[in-house]
Amino acid sequence: MQMKNRPSSIPKEILIFDCDGVLVDSEIIAERVLRECLGDWLPDLHAENELRQALGMTTAAILDKLARRSVHDLPQDALGHIERTIDARLATDLQAIERVAETIEGLGMPLAIVSNSGPQRVKISLQCTGLSSVLTQSLDEVPLFTAEQVERPKPDPDVYQLAARTLGYAPEECLVVEDSVSGVTAAHAAGMTVIGFIGASHIEPGHDRRLEQAGAWHVMSDMRELASLVQRWRERRRLVVEG
Repeated sequence: MQMKNRPSSIPKEILIFDCDGVLVDSEIIAERVLRECLGDWLPDLHAENELRQALGMTTAAILDKLARRSVHDLPQDALGHIERTIDARLATDLQAIERVAETIEGLGMPLAIVSNSGPQRVKISLQCTGLSSVLTQSLDEVPLFTAEQVERPKPDPDVYQLAARTLGYAPEECLVVEDSVSGVTAAHAAGMTVIGFIGASHIEPGHDRRLEQAGAWHVMSDMRELASLVQRWRERRRLVVEG
């Protein structure tokens, strides 16, 4: 599929997706693995409550945070074991977010992915769900930026700043879709407009308010809302450009 030409009246722009919980419904799978492992390893903590507060953080950061709160020690290869188990579950159970494929195909605008997951995890997720073929039909290659490329992952803005700088976009030219407080915080701190997404399986009641408090411009529960929000963002930007 050829990229649609952007009308000349629309300023330069790019749409940036988080991956987990935005493109693919993976957070619920990762949370189950973490709950199972942490329940055995750190039995003095309530894993479900702890993980609820850690949505959007890297697995390494989650383990480090919880290990410091527990009287128990993690196994030596805790991170590796969890990552391998998550990858195995993703390969068999992962689904794309509902309607995300047709949404991407209908947008016709430059895209990028910014994730706290490693590049291999993102690529596996896109391949398992068939989204890699959808994305490559829309663009020759969708740029991918991950936490491994920066010193400080989300909620710090570093990975979003790296993406904008590398691709040649100013922060105000970037529209971001994020599902976590950590991700919204990062993109907002980078000076970008952020849409919060609450349509994944792991989202709990009240999460929309948390995303708004973190800096989300709007919150949507269905990918079908994205096209109209893109148009609203364009109109707002056009008014700013025209003075």
